[in-house]
Amino acid sequence: MISCSQFKALGVATKWRGDPLDSAGNGSPIWRDTGLLGAPARAVVCIIAGVSLLAMGWLYRLLFCPLERSKALEDVGYIAEDGRSRAQAANEVRRRRKTGELPPVYPNGWYRVLDSHLLERGEVKNVSVLGEQVAVFRGQDGKAYVVDAYCPHLGANLAVGGRVVGSCIECPFHGWQFRGDDGKCVRIPYAEKVPEFARVRCWPSCEVNGQVLVWFHCDGEDPHWKVPEQQEITKGEWVYRGRTEHFVNAHIQEIPENAADIAHLNHLHTPGIVSGVDLRYTNSKIWEFVRHDWKVQWEPEAEPNKHCSQMLVKHSLTVFGHHWSLLDVHVVARQVGPGVVFLLFDHSFLGRGVIMHCVTPVEPLLQCVSHTIFYQSNIPPPVPKFILSAECVQFERDVMIWNNKKYISKPLLVKEDSAIQKHRRWFSQFYSENSPRLRYQHDTLDF
Repeated sequence: MISCSQFKALGVATKWRGDPLDSAGNGSPIWRDTGLLGAPARAVVCIIAGVSLLAMGWLYRLLFCPLERSKALEDVGYIAEDGRSRAQAANEVRRRRKTGELPPVYPNGWYRVLDSHLLERGEVKNVSVLGEQVAVFRGQDGKAYVVDAYCPHLGANLAVGGRVVGSCIECPFHGWQFRGDDGKCVRIPYAEKVPEFARVRCWPSCEVNGQVLVWFHCDGEDPHWKVPEQQEITKGEWVYRGRTEHFVNAHIQEIPENAADIAHLNHLHTPGIVSGVDLRYTNSKIWEFVRHDWKVQWEPEAEPNKHCSQMLVKHSLTVFGHHWSLLDVHVVARQVGPGVVFLLFDHSFLGRGVIMHCVTPVEPLLQCVSHTIFYQSNIPPPVPKFILSAECVQFERDVMIWNNKKYISKPLLVKEDSAIQKHRRWFSQFYSENSPRLRYQHDTLDF
């Protein structure tokens, strides 16, 4: 039996109703509840419930949701000072930075335009790639198609208000319909006959490894190679665990050239990821207890895969001077053409997987870089998500360099930098005589 004083101690307000009879006719007192909890107790319960819901939501996202981060150009690599916003700082750097003597801006090769899971059947999306606007749509047959975004009739954007009809894209302006596989116009609602020459440019494309890619060649040549299929992804043994996306203000060649710049790893990427991405603070003595150590080798492949190269990476982690061998990771980074890299992980404890590192030129000095991770389905999701997060931190340190540097066509190199020149010779195969160059730079590159 709980006494009245105990009820009051629990914060339950009670009121004496006198001495009426209970249902059995006895004269025992009856207590009337006028409230379950006092105001302070209710506030505490609400706070606990709110925190619990937030914790459950965080745990659910950690265990079941892919890691997805998308950064705007101004979000990474720029220092906003003197009351300026990040966007203002980024625009100022873009206007004032010297570009140097640049190679052609769009190498020949395959480029990612979209992740497959972002394009539903019957959906169309507008994408900026290689200085062009394209319409990417998935027909009712399930196949993805890429065509020029602008209708040749009067220039309407097919991806803005256009709809998918079978395997065709319909213009939102006058209803002209264009086939996805060859771009030919097959229907004009108000015309008796469709002219044979009526067509929109159709981009050679493929869908592999959970991505839609397009082929670019300045002379319109057919693809010179295929993007390799990662069988573990196709068979569902490796599943999608997340993606990061960044925009980098640099020439495309600067990014893959990092693979051959072995010396920068032991300077830029040695501080632990806990020290963050701002290079003004990564070498702080506060974070010296964590160090990443790297051993790297870069080599081009021979025929028939001369368009490929490999970087072999051995990574080890040291904490308070103690080597944690359990976290030793060996990575094979295989680059296929100028825009696609397979970062293959194989660890006895952490499992196996791949990060698809893709670089796609949006315009001459603006690259969209994505990292998409697929990992063993039986490995807990926090493992690949942590790997992707760590890769994101290391990558953003590079972004701060790329966003502010000048391209040096004839760099001052020492003997230990020989791989850089070797990489430039290898990468030059993706340029042709007619590859587009940046002739001049506008002074209005604001965004």
